[in-house]
Amino acid sequence: MISTNKKVIILLGPTGVGKTGAALLLAKKLDTEIISADSMQIYRHMDIGTAKPSRKERAFVTHHMIDVVHPWESFSTGRYISMIVPIIEDLHKKGKIPVVVGGTGLYIKAMTRGIFSGPSADWTLREELLSMEREKAGFLYAYLKKLDPEAAEKITPNDTRRVVRALEVSLKGHASISEMQQKLTQPLPYDFIKIGLSRDRKELYRIIEERVDAMIRHGLMNEVKMVIDMIKEPSVNRELSSPSPLPVTHYPLPSLQAIGYKEVSMCLRGEIGPDETISLIKRATKRYAKRQFTWFKKEEGIHWVDITGISESDEAFIRVWGVLKNLP
Repeated sequence: MISTNKKVIILLGPTGVGKTGAALLLAKKLDTEIISADSMQIYRHMDIGTAKPSRKERAFVTHHMIDVVHPWESFSTGRYISMIVPIIEDLHKKGKIPVVVGGTGLYIKAMTRGIFSGPSADWTLREELLSMEREKAGFLYAYLKKLDPEAAEKITPNDTRRVVRALEVSLKGHASISEMQQKLTQPLPYDFIKIGLSRDRKELYRIIEERVDAMIRHGLMNEVKMVIDMIKEPSVNRELSSPSPLPVTHYPLPSLQAIGYKEVSMCLRGEIGPDETISLIKRATKRYAKRQFTWFKKEEGIHWVDITGISESDEAFIRVWGVLKNLP
């Protein structure tokens, strides 16, 4: 049906749609392995809030790009791409078709359309920029508007992490981040087969609410507290490999900006109560799912599979398999 020659299957879709179960059965059917395309599942110790495949599921099918770095370490899309290429090449040598699974649109875009390679993170520069912002609120965004107005239009003023990164690129590179983004590297040299899972919006939102409730029951609050303790006090981590690059209070680490971790952190600081925390996580997750839908709708060549009303993974897999086997 499908030649293994340079082919890569991407199973994508919004959070909570049902990718994990369908992907497991698809990978088993193809006798292959899964490569995660989730920007938060790369972090160790962050299991509940990122809805990582369970140990049992990872034993059922080999997974890659899960538990790659510690929560206090930086990780870029460029690094993601550099790490998955050897995995894909190895699977192709074994005659297997890799199955990429995830909802991080930037990772998928980088694979299929390319990504620019900007300067590496400069924590000293970042702290200097943040110090300026603390002295005068709004300084960083105004500075970005002056250096790179095109980038400023695409970033909201309160998205400190992205504003700082855009400034970092402009100040350390030989061009603005907008100019560099226009000079994308070539996409990865594979034949990508993109399968998208979708559901009725109301049904998806109900699933999201149920999943958030389950995360709370399974210990999300304790998990977030553990991660924060590891970042603040590296000695807490028994498998310490590198210290936190900056105290958590100085820079909004991407790991702690993840949905669920951000809201629970606020709760642990006493800024909001438990009920409001759960409500905010649900709202943020729904909004994220909506943004994912919007992002993927702009992607070309996606074969969409509507699994509205389907709750069992085997039924979702059958729908996906039906699409795959009819492709040329």
